[in-house]
Amino acid sequence: MSARLEVPRLALVGSPNCGKTALFNRLTGSRQKVANYAGVTVERKEGLLTAPSGRRYALLDLPGAYSLTPSSLDEAITRDLCRGHYPGEPAPDLLVCVVDATNLRLHLRFALELRRLGRPMVVALNMADVAARRGIRIDRERLERELGVPVVETVAVRRHGAQALVERIEALSSATAGAAPAAAADAPTAGDDDALHAEARRLIDAAVRMPSNTDRIDDALDRWLLHPVAGLLTLAVVMFLIFQAVYAWATPMMDAIDAGTGWLAAQVSATLPEGPLASLLADGIIAGLGSVVIFLPQILILFAFILALEESGYLPRAAFLLDRMMSAAGLSGRSFIPLLSSFACAIPGIMATRSIQDPRDRLATIMVAPLMTCSARLPVYALLIGAFIPRQQIAGVFNLQGLVLFALYMAGILSALAVSFVMKKWRRDGGEHMLMLELPSYRLPHPRDLLIGLYERGMIFLRRVGGIILALTVLLWFLLSFPGAPEGATGPAIDYSFAGRLGHAMTGLFAPLGFNWQICIALIPGLAAREVAVSSLATVYALSAADDDAAAQALTPLISDGWSLATALSLLVWFVYAPQCISTWATIRRETNSWRTMAISAGYLFALAYLASLVTYQVAVLLGAG
Repeated sequence: MSARLEVPRLALVGSPNCGKTALFNRLTGSRQKVANYAGVTVERKEGLLTAPSGRRYALLDLPGAYSLTPSSLDEAITRDLCRGHYPGEPAPDLLVCVVDATNLRLHLRFALELRRLGRPMVVALNMADVAARRGIRIDRERLERELGVPVVETVAVRRHGAQALVERIEALSSATAGAAPAAAADAPTAGDDDALHAEARRLIDAAVRMPSNTDRIDDALDRWLLHPVAGLLTLAVVMFLIFQAVYAWATPMMDAIDAGTGWLAAQVSATLPEGPLASLLADGIIAGLGSVVIFLPQILILFAFILALEESGYLPRAAFLLDRMMSAAGLSGRSFIPLLSSFACAIPGIMATRSIQDPRDRLATIMVAPLMTCSARLPVYALLIGAFIPRQQIAGVFNLQGLVLFALYMAGILSALAVSFVMKKWRRDGGEHMLMLELPSYRLPHPRDLLIGLYERGMIFLRRVGGIILALTVLLWFLLSFPGAPEGATGPAIDYSFAGRLGHAMTGLFAPLGFNWQICIALIPGLAAREVAVSSLATVYALSAADDDAAAQALTPLISDGWSLATALSLLVWFVYAPQCISTWATIRRETNSWRTMAISAGYLFALAYLASLVTYQVAVLLGAG
């Protein structure tokens, strides 16, 4: 090891699905931190390994890669870090190449590619227990001699499954202490691929005895799960269960968070004298934090399913089944779960796009995720449909109100496919992006890895979104609260606030859509969350309501008498597209690391909302609904 660093740096490197992250969790436990590499959105995970001798090592979990000839940003970062060429990152003192002992034909090829770099390296034969159960016999000593680098067996899910690896790291550290760092050779070119595969086959013939190419259980499951009909039906059931869980399981926890936030705000209001400070704390800071934390249950449930599906080996198969259908619209099979989760909330959906390796496909999915009809739109839809759409049966079977709601959902889905198709044609980069993935062996997810993964995702969400949401919510509170109503004022205080004045000024812009000044005012606090529009309308109409349901009941006769059907339809269409969720903006900004991308997303959604609402209102007026 090089003496230039006080703490030697180890880099875990390997192909996806090799168990690298599980091994990282085993070696570091909770002593790890997650960030992003400078200037990009790829996660950077670093932890501290403390050996039995007391010596400490900095352990870096590099992004999964199949080759040092990169086809994605993840692989480019891994290549540069392994070679010591990544800006701001010191070169690793030792490469720990993790390979799946049940899939050596693919993973040994990458180990050979890493060996050519000339850096100190040790190969970890992970999932050695699974390989043994399948009858795969690996002559570790022979493989070590043939490779010319140390080879150890590991079982990342067992308590002492990495002990041999730690011992070998300690031995290498002592043997090379004070030595000058080795210069990394250039990565091999694509033309060497055949030679690498041939060498991998030679190593397997020399040191590995395999009873069959694939496991019988895997074959039996894949016959059903990859079947063009049965596989899609199974996937539909799995997605339905996830969809229901994100809605149903999160509701009690979200209600508890909402109740706790309301109780805390009430305690602050009761304790402090009435004034700006109490309003800022109760209506600004506490409400702002609550509006962020309330999404956490949905995120944890969603990622619990995603992590479990990924660890089990099923998620790549779902992507394989759906890729051909979704690629026609400019997306990929990996886009399906993020878009499905966006029906509950776009925030976890956008965060789930991290599973999409191709940068273009990931960006397209992020840009269209807000078009999925999230649950926050439902209070607005329920209010307007209940007030303007009659309860009547169509063909004696279908409910007209239900059909309108279904049409709103389908409008979002079809619009998302259309937008992604346009992006595909607009962002041409010289060729189609094929879905390249490995179908790993099936395995049971380990609870420890799931819990660590959930903790990481939860903290990332709170850190990345919370700060921006809190700041913008406090700003919104200020606009709604100041200046106060003058002495002798007869109208609601909101009329005299900055937001109220802005609402009146916005009337000229939104009059062609059929929006009055009350609707314009309600759109402003709706920036915090779409469902706030219901209670905002109640405030505008000087109503006193304890919750959104009461507000909707009181609003229904007022808006049904005061608005035309054309205005109601226009507002419904507006909420299909309108970028009215600050938390979604913040998540797009953080996930893409780009203010420009966030602005483009907000801009195109606003343009779609305005154009669609304009057409809807004007056509409705022409048809006599005005």
